[in-house]
Amino acid sequence: MKFDLIKTAENCAARAGVITTDHGTIETPIFMPVGTLGSVKGVHMHELRDDIKAQIILGNTYHLYLRPGMDVIGKAGGLHRFNGWERPILTDSGGFQVFSLSANRKLTPEGAHFRSHIDGSKHLFTPENVVDIQRIIGSDIMMALDECPPGTSDYRYARRSLDLTKQWLARGWKHYQSTSPHYGHSQAYFPIVQGCTYSDLRRESAEFVAELGADGNAIGGLAVGEPAEVMYEMIEVVNEILPKDRPRYLMGVGTPANILEAIERGVDMMDCVMPTRNGRNGMIFTPEGTMNMRNKKWAEDFSPLQEDGPSYVDRVYTKAYVRHLFVSQELLAMQIASIHNLAFYLWLVREARKHILDGTFASWKREMIEKVTRRL
Repeated sequence: MKFDLIKTAENCAARAGVITTDHGTIETPIFMPVGTLGSVKGVHMHELRDDIKAQIILGNTYHLYLRPGMDVIGKAGGLHRFNGWERPILTDSGGFQVFSLSANRKLTPEGAHFRSHIDGSKHLFTPENVVDIQRIIGSDIMMALDECPPGTSDYRYARRSLDLTKQWLARGWKHYQSTSPHYGHSQAYFPIVQGCTYSDLRRESAEFVAELGADGNAIGGLAVGEPAEVMYEMIEVVNEILPKDRPRYLMGVGTPANILEAIERGVDMMDCVMPTRNGRNGMIFTPEGTMNMRNKKWAEDFSPLQEDGPSYVDRVYTKAYVRHLFVSQELLAMQIASIHNLAFYLWLVREARKHILDGTFASWKREMIEKVTRRL
């Protein structure tokens, strides 16, 4: 994997670059749709590729390990062949899912012991076997196993958690370097900066991560209950330390406003379930603000969903029709909203990149923040 930094904004840390992988290039800043189980819920691959214009999608190690399992993925020849996506894939290590989903989890220096949220069966993730699992999946970018502490953790817990994450990272990095890809294409390995909301722990973690010299680095453990202002502060603390010549990935963030604020602070890659999850519940994101499609105000609004929108669903379907689908609990409502929201998120980062390159990002971002935080 290679990262070329093309331009940094003059009056802030926003950056435009290009990541090159064996499955194609990624223009940054980029938003990555979440395809947890190898699919972005309700969205075909051709829609992701041609309409939404996704350049990279996510898969999740925890979920794919449990279903369909590594035997099936391995026999298929990796996730790309299994799901038909020909562009880059990034896989999360599963650490966050162990934190958020599994019952009776126990974290030890050995690894994370947990029970499946599906059938209660016992499992163990170690820094080493998480690398092995992601080798079988064949993702272009693999993530290190980490512990994701709650945003409200006290200092003592955050300290212990970071010590464990650093131990795991050292072992995972060593194992990554001693193993090879299964399918002939290269795989990068991103370590993850943790440290909760404590500046000294974040700095310590960022320095430890930076010293490894990995192809890229991630910022984890944010948007898990802490105020947005604290999240932005932690991004600034970390990005002062992480190397400028490697991509920076902010995990699990967020709203359109969060994304713009992160880009302004030097983040290159972001992912979040929000455009699809909120879309399935009737929330539509637009450049002028958010719409709740269940509201009666749209019942006789026969204008397009978004007249100048980037997706075909924006022009083909009206607000009244989409509201009717949601009120009627039609599956098509969730598909339309998911496609629209993802296309909007990808449009947003493309616009951000364009304004970074032409030197107008700061003024454009101020204007966009005001718009995207409105409720229509």
